[in-house]
Amino acid sequence: MTAVIYARYSSDNQREESIEGQIRECTAYAEKNGITVVKHYIDRAISAKTDNRPQFQQMIKDSERKLFDMVLVWKLDRFARNRYDSARYKTQLKKNGVKLMSATEIISDGPEGIILESVLEGYAEYYSADLSEKVIRGMTENALKGKFTGGAVPVGYRIDENQRFQTDPFTAPLIAEAFRMYNEGATMTEVRDWLNEHQVKNPRGGPMSYNTVQHMLKNRRYIGELKYRDILIPDAIPPIVSPELFEDVQIKMAKNKKAPARRKAEDDYLLTTKLFCGYCGSLMFGESGTSRSGDVHRYYKCATVKKRKSCQKKTVRKQWLEDLVIAKTKALIMDDTVIDSIVSSVMELQNKENTNLPLYEKQLRDTEAGIQNMLNAIQAGILTSSTKERLEALEAQKKDLEAKIAEERLAKPKLSEDFVRFWLTRFRKLDFSQKEQRQALIDTFINAIYLYDDKMLITFNYKEGTETVSFAQATEAVTREIGSDLDCLTAPGNPNFF
Repeated sequence: MTAVIYARYSSDNQREESIEGQIRECTAYAEKNGITVVKHYIDRAISAKTDNRPQFQQMIKDSERKLFDMVLVWKLDRFARNRYDSARYKTQLKKNGVKLMSATEIISDGPEGIILESVLEGYAEYYSADLSEKVIRGMTENALKGKFTGGAVPVGYRIDENQRFQTDPFTAPLIAEAFRMYNEGATMTEVRDWLNEHQVKNPRGGPMSYNTVQHMLKNRRYIGELKYRDILIPDAIPPIVSPELFEDVQIKMAKNKKAPARRKAEDDYLLTTKLFCGYCGSLMFGESGTSRSGDVHRYYKCATVKKRKSCQKKTVRKQWLEDLVIAKTKALIMDDTVIDSIVSSVMELQNKENTNLPLYEKQLRDTEAGIQNMLNAIQAGILTSSTKERLEALEAQKKDLEAKIAEERLAKPKLSEDFVRFWLTRFRKLDFSQKEQRQALIDTFINAIYLYDDKMLITFNYKEGTETVSFAQATEAVTREIGSDLDCLTAPGNPNFF
């Protein structure tokens, strides 16, 4: 895996040695676990209570380019001290395929914290979906009329003052020629180079890439179709190529398509950054190999073993171990007492963390009481210049506090107990054959796993301490309860009971 190191100190009272110490410990952690560090991002004398940190923002932006797999910090409070900012930026990193890792802490600074962050992510998704529904109706009407509904404008088109698609007189003929070239035998690379030679830019204004050309040749807008959500409107916009040519190109692309390159191993291993070797404490990463028969076998392997060092931890079959962890976690969330415990912890943590809102609300109540006292005094006939000035000051203070409360509620939404419970119980209905839903379960509820040859210790986010799972016991239970394929797989190592 590749990683970047993010280091920060918060005030001028701290010294440069603080940064050097953070980088030194992060580098040592990376070397121990076989992680390649490709860059350092450093913010000096800037608090993590704000996200207005230049190097931090640059790191988040760079994660979109998929140049690294992990952000490594000395402690998680270097990343953010605001739970809400932490949830926001972790989600952004996750969307870009990047994981956050602490060099000195196991996964989290508080088990219930991850649960709260997950609920906040879910709340943001809910709010976004609710908001989008309010604009979908108008966007649907625009699509039915053949109007632009947002997003990147395909190369070869422009949007006029009435928000309708018009062909671009310069690029449209070049796009049509690109379709003909590919249909007559040119490769995708040759089409890309030809377009770049003719100074055709992609929708963002940059040079055409292989992926841009591939997407372009599949875009049905070039035959006049406009699609918005589940609505398809034929002949909605001016076509650039004929339907016959477009279909011929699709057939050729399907014929020329090679087996897609397999994504890097770490992306497919659900336990990466949560799985540790029980013997030496190093991270365990995914590794695959192909047998003589051509079958691909996937394992988790200790980072120390990968570097041919002293640890003797055996490799463990990926699917076997992941199925075991999923089954154990699934059983946990089916227990109502566990859900009650999680809800209680999350609500308590939320109330502790949002300290500004109760303070502002109390100040607002005091201000309103002060205003009422002044009004009572005026009603009783006490009216002086001082009374008027005081009343105006209190009115201004009230407006200021109301604005602060509104901002705080927008930035840090108050989650109700019912919403938290609803969000947690929805995991019971997930389809755990889907990779994304398996990953969500693991990310939310599992803090860390220590793996031995005959058992594993799981730390869940809803309670302190670890739970010992014997492979022999777990395999028998999983086979009996959900009838998975574990009954035809043997546990690695010696299945003794612990």
